[in-house]
Amino acid sequence: MSSSCCSTDGSCSTATTDRATAGESVTVTTTYAVSGMTCGHCKATLTEVIGELDGVSSVDVDLDTGRVTVIGTAEPDDTLIAEVVDDAGYELTGRA
Repeated sequence: MSSSCCSTDGSCSTATTDRATAGESVTVTTTYAVSGMTCGHCKATLTEVIGELDGVSSVDVDLDTGRVTVIGTAEPDDTLIAEVVDDAGYELTGRA
């Protein structure tokens, strides 16, 4: 099930959440816009540094679109993800 991207207070989110039934885990997918990615090394670096964060199950880096999709077991900490992306030499410009 996908959550609406717009809330009643006018803020937007592109996270999707699959609601779990008893005994199942929750999956949250969030996509970020990241600038400065140009090659396979960039892709490998971001996959590694984001993938090491607690709660992250997988990371998909799309160089062509400048998007990084993070799949995890909880809503991601945008500030923490921005910090590791910036520390790796790229710029997280927001949720895509």
